[in-house]
Amino acid sequence: MTHLILSDLVASVSELKKHPMQIINQAKGKPIAILNRNQPVFYCIPPEVFESIMEKLEDDELVRIVAARSNEREIEVSIDDL
Repeated sequence: MTHLILSDLVASVSELKKHPMQIINQAKGKPIAILNRNQPVFYCIPPEVFESIMEKLEDDELVRIVAARSNEREIEVSIDDL
């Protein structure tokens, strides 16, 4: 079975176990596909990349909420009432 690897860099689980920081440092901030028996099992990504992904997912969710509520009836409220 073939698998799409979404990274230019790969390392085996065994390599990662033996030298985790060496593998991460060699990647220089790029994602690493971690392989087990030549199949990708997970991706190792820097915290900044993970945070960026999470922010984009949150933004997408907010866009879906706004779109779902765009046809709802508006209710006028005075700031003094709050």
